[in-house]
Parts: sequence; C-alpha cells; structure tokens
Amino acid sequence: MAHIVILGAGVGGMTMAYEMRESARPEDKVTVISNNSYFQFTPSNPWVAVNWRKRDDVTIPAAPYLNKKNIDFIGVGAARVHPEKNQLELTDGQVVDYDFLIIATGPKLAFDEVPGLGPEGHTQSVCTVDHAVNSGRAWDDFVKNPGPIVVGAVQGASCYGPAYEFAMIMDTDLRRRKIRDRVPMTYVTAEPYIGHLGLGGVGDSKGMLESAMRDRHIKWICNAKVTKVEAGKMFVAEHNDKGEVIKEHELPFAYSMMLPAFKGIDAVFGVEGLTNPRGFITIDAFQRNPKFPNVYSVGVCVAIPPVEVTPVPTGTPKTGYMIESMVTATSHNIRAVLDGREPTEKATWNAICLADFGDTGAAFVALPQIPPRNVNWFKEGKWVHLAKIAFEKYFMRKMKKGSTEPLYEKYVLSLLGVKKLK
Repeated sequence: MAHIVILGAGVGGMTMAYEMRESARPEDKVTVISNNSYFQFTPSNPWVAVNWRKRDDVTIPAAPYLNKKNIDFIGVGAARVHPEKNQLELTDGQVVDYDFLIIATGPKLAFDEVPGLGPEGHTQSVCTVDHAVNSGRAWDDFVKNPGPIVVGAVQGASCYGPAYEFAMIMDTDLRRRKIRDRVPMTYVTAEPYIGHLGLGGVGDSKGMLESAMRDRHIKWICNAKVTKVEAGKMFVAEHNDKGEVIKEHELPFAYSMMLPAFKGIDAVFGVEGLTNPRGFITIDAFQRNPKFPNVYSVGVCVAIPPVEVTPVPTGTPKTGYMIESMVTATSHNIRAVLDGREPTEKATWNAICLADFGDTGAAFVALPQIPPRNVNWFKEGKWVHLAKIAFEKYFMRKMKKGSTEPLYEKYVLSLLGVKKLK
C-alpha cells in the first residue's frame, strides 16, 4: 500500500484527488490536506465581489464529497514540508507520512510587496472567496456614495483575466444602477499592453480588449508599477519600453481592486531543491520535482518562467484547463511508478479561458498556452457570458460527483483538438 497525500483542496487539489483515486490501486490510500474545510470555485469570485453570487453559491464542504470517493480529508494547514523525511508537519502539530506528495496549494498572495496593498491595506481582492465577500460589502458601501475606481494588477502579477473581468463586471453593475456616469475608471497593469495577459497576447486580444475598454470608457496605464497605496490614493510609476519611468501618477479612488503578485506558501518557501527563489515548486516534464522524485506539483504553485521579458515584471498565468492537464499527467505518472515503470506522460498545457464581462465576455483558446502555438484564437460575444455561467454550474456539479472528465466533455474537447496529454 502507498500513501498518496495531496496538499491543497482548490481547483487543482480536488481534481487531483478524484483523478488520483481513480488511477491508484484499490489498496492505496489517498489523503487531501487543506487549511480550508471547503472547496471554492475561484473563477466566480468577481461575481461574489459585486454581490451577484453568495458565498454558498460557489463553495462546497470538501470532506463529505471526498469521503464518498474513499478519499481522506484533514482540514488543517501545513506548517512545513519535509521532503527529505517524506513528511508533512501540520499547524496543529500533527506529522503525516507519505509515499507520494502532490503539492496543489495555489499561491501565497504577496500583498506585502506593495505598501498599503490588499484587504489589510486600502484595496480589495477577488483572489479568495473570503476576500470577494469582503469586497462585496465594500461594493455595497461604494454604490451608495460612488467615486473613482482603480482596478488592475500590480508588478509581478501572473493572473490578469480576473482583473479584466472585474473591471467589466463593475462597469455592467454600475450601468444597471444608472450611476456609471459618476464613476471614472482607470485600469492599471504591469502588462506592456492591454491584452498581453502574461502570455504575449492570444490572437487579437490586444485589439479586442482595447476596444472593449474604450467602449466602456475605461482608461488604462500599462507598464505600470504600483509603488504604494494610501487611503483613497494610489501611486503609480509608468515606464517606457526600456523600463525607464516616464510619468508618475497619483490616482484617487473611492474603490480599488488590484491583483497582487504570487509566491510560494510558507510551508515550502526556501526548502532547498524543492522551490525556486519565489517559492514555486520546480518540476520536470512529468510534473516531478527533480531533487525529490516522489514529490509532484500541479497548478498555480508550479514554477513557470515568464513568457517574455517585459519592462515591468509580469508572470505567466496557469489557467484551469492547463491545470487539469497537469493533474491527468500526474495521476498517470504516479500509477506508472506504483507499477514499477518510469513516468511517460506529459501535460499539454493547453488553455481554454472564458472571461465574463457582465453582459458579454471574451474567450480564448491557446494550444499550447505558452507560445509558439498551434492554435491562437480569441473571440468576444454574449455567448461567452452565458457559457461562463453554465461552466460554473457544470464544474461545481463535477466536484460534487467526483467525476473530473465525463465522456461527453472528453468527446467535445477532442473535436476541438484539445487534449490533456501529449
């Protein structure tokens, strides 16, 4: 019998648990460990932040659904990973031994890297459901006394889609309330241009997102470094293509949501051979850590270099389907090792993204996500808004049923040429 431990119960961790249970031998034990007792569908957080969704709409308790699939759950956070001992030390003093460890924690949110940033400072966040609920309370107060909005992503951020989504969703909500004319909006981003997305652009993402923002009267500042945030005021240094500061901005706001940079969680940060300097897990082509080959990693906590050098640092996003491809490769490779074989499966890292704009939306397909690509496609339309709503319901149902890729999903994606494994 082997004990396979999955650290994290988010999109990557829950999916990993279900697939690993299917791939593992009947006698193997699968355990999920998380500092949260619930699964949260993070892509819906922008809706929660304007009160279009409630917390209960986008969360489910993790233990009951995992237990139904013969997966153990420990709702305690990890204090430290000890890969040289094959052990996890938990925050309550427990020590968990493992034969295989899959790290799927997501990131630590590096709000502290910009003075005044984040929920403990002067800006809101949609990175977690708790942040989004708090942002929704602040939104209720804001619409009673509206003023300028500053929204976007700071230097080093690697997840830009939610910032664009939230800007457009706020615009839609304000128009419905008939108060959009009282709210100047500015989009501030480390990206070198609108629609870069940390990916060097996808199809005509630059032209289409610029057009969408012009239509909604949203101004923007690119190559932007946020130097500090004070109550009702953001300080931004705008750079040119050479990385030189060309203008200093003082942006007043009555409401602001800025995505932070990510780094590795404290439990793994600085473990020699396990992480890079930012604390992300280093992996080989088979999702394994090179120094500790019984440690695998999937999702946002994986170390991926930037797609290209930009004047202000930008990271590479890890989108949902890309994460699912990592999960499938990992489950197959661990089973191979259990059977005495070498891992052979490599994730395709294909990307399919639905970005909601409130009453319309944008979708892109990038095969693979990191260029050069075989497919490079970006479209906008009301159908995307409807598709995002449908996908939310569909994914939540998958997490309740423990079925990560029904046959009809696999069939439809295969028709589009989208596969998880190379």
